[in-house]
Amino acid sequence: MKKNKLIAIVLIFFSFLNGCHDPEELIPPVSREGINSITATFADGTGSFVGYIVENSNVITIPIPYFYPLSSNNQINESQLKDMRLTANLDDNVIISPSLLNLDLTQENVITVTDQVKMQKEYIVKGEIRKSSDCKLEAFKLPSLGLDGVINEEAKTISLVALGNLNPAVAEITLSYHASISPDPTAKALDYNNDLELTVTAHDGLTKNVYTIKKEVPEKLLYGIRSGSAKLMFEKQLKADCGIMVDNLTGGMAVTNDYVILNTRNENSVYLDAKTGEKVGEIDLGALKGSLTNFYNTSDTDGNVLICNLAPNAGSFKVWKLASVASTPELLIEWDGGLAIGRKLSINGSINGDAIISAPILAAGQKIARWTVVNGVLTSQTPEIITMSGLAKGWTTNADVVYSSNTDVNSDYFVASYSDNMFAWVNGTTNAVSKNLEVISTNYIPNAVDYLEFNNAKYVTLNWVNSFTWGSADAIWLLDVSSDMNFAGNIDLKTCNAVVWESPRNIYGGKSVSPAVANGNGTGDVALRVSEDGYFLYLYFMFTNGYVVGYQFDCIDL
Repeated sequence: MKKNKLIAIVLIFFSFLNGCHDPEELIPPVSREGINSITATFADGTGSFVGYIVENSNVITIPIPYFYPLSSNNQINESQLKDMRLTANLDDNVIISPSLLNLDLTQENVITVTDQVKMQKEYIVKGEIRKSSDCKLEAFKLPSLGLDGVINEEAKTISLVALGNLNPAVAEITLSYHASISPDPTAKALDYNNDLELTVTAHDGLTKNVYTIKKEVPEKLLYGIRSGSAKLMFEKQLKADCGIMVDNLTGGMAVTNDYVILNTRNENSVYLDAKTGEKVGEIDLGALKGSLTNFYNTSDTDGNVLICNLAPNAGSFKVWKLASVASTPELLIEWDGGLAIGRKLSINGSINGDAIISAPILAAGQKIARWTVVNGVLTSQTPEIITMSGLAKGWTTNADVVYSSNTDVNSDYFVASYSDNMFAWVNGTTNAVSKNLEVISTNYIPNAVDYLEFNNAKYVTLNWVNSFTWGSADAIWLLDVSSDMNFAGNIDLKTCNAVVWESPRNIYGGKSVSPAVANGNGTGDVALRVSEDGYFLYLYFMFTNGYVVGYQFDCIDL
């Protein structure tokens, strides 16, 4: 067969198999003598298979995939081609005889096409069952090493961002449907310390791609996250996947390098693998467990977990620390201030070094309690009480405050609160709102914020919680706040240029599980974390009664 004929066949076949070629490489069915397209379906109306005119011939071939649907193992056999429904898109005043209705595509069917000037040409219509020529390695990870391969499809390379020697590991991969790989990295542990080639062969046995796995320290972008690098790591239901069976009481989330730790009041904390979301175990909180004692949790940059109670309901305000999921809670802060506090707690930095700890004082309008840690020592059990200004209403029970520095108490800070619902950037010297986003719907509740610096950029993330079983909310935003130039507009209407990523909306909250459960307290949480090597930014979020979700971003210069 001539080369150009083969190209036409292959490219048209890819058009219905969702192949990996760029759109500009695809060519439509050849329009000739008034025939724009011919499409076949199975007798039951399923499928849609586009035919093409073989170049320099009078043959119209309709490729049928070997498996249908392509993702299944349902093999198509010739008997299914004996009764196919055909339709054609024709130019005006062009006719086909005999009429295209049901044809046996295992045979050569002769049709006559009569064009607008009554010129006639005969064509042979036939079907052909073909195996897929897709051969992509779509995902690659080494779970035991905590590594996800970064795939450069154009260069056919997969980068493992790792420093030092790697132990042999078994991989988890995703291939094009019905493709095979050699050597098979899922069958046995392979050594990835040196370049390793993996050959992916399409189901047709002819088409191949060779990928090179490279352990390397790639170049970083000069600034921020790589556009398009957002990758869903996991999405787990709190009940079905994490085993948290009580409603409305899971309100806090702490994140370490290894674990996501979910705090449920009066329950042991559940911890998940930070990369896969699989449940690993539970933390026995002992006497700390209570409906008002383990009320909320968060974590610092060194992976210490902070757990607080709700005051004054449970007496004086207390914050305990956990150095690891296996350690025993130790009291860090005790303050009998007589004020309502404890529904949210934030920290920038580490209690092992320098940190600023902040918590909104509830039902007080715009007051914040602030503690500082210097060289691993809490400077005072009694916090500074900060009175800020600039919000129209202040907050009652839903608010979160995070500072942009771990040492400078005059650094700017960010406030997510209800019922102002406008997300505020606060001047840390004057404690007045310097900039804010436009007010979003007061039907929904922003009450969690986190801040982090990554690859020379500064980011905040915030939530938008739906407390009903109706409406379109439960969303997360990631904003670049390296400067306040773009900190304006409306995140709901997508007019805020500081937004670099938004989660899929309305699919992770309590209204999206079955059966739907209203988020009665309107709670949820967000957390940002940077990998130890500095190449990956992780965003985690949780909606009470709904899901806990993990996303990965990177700054790799591909």
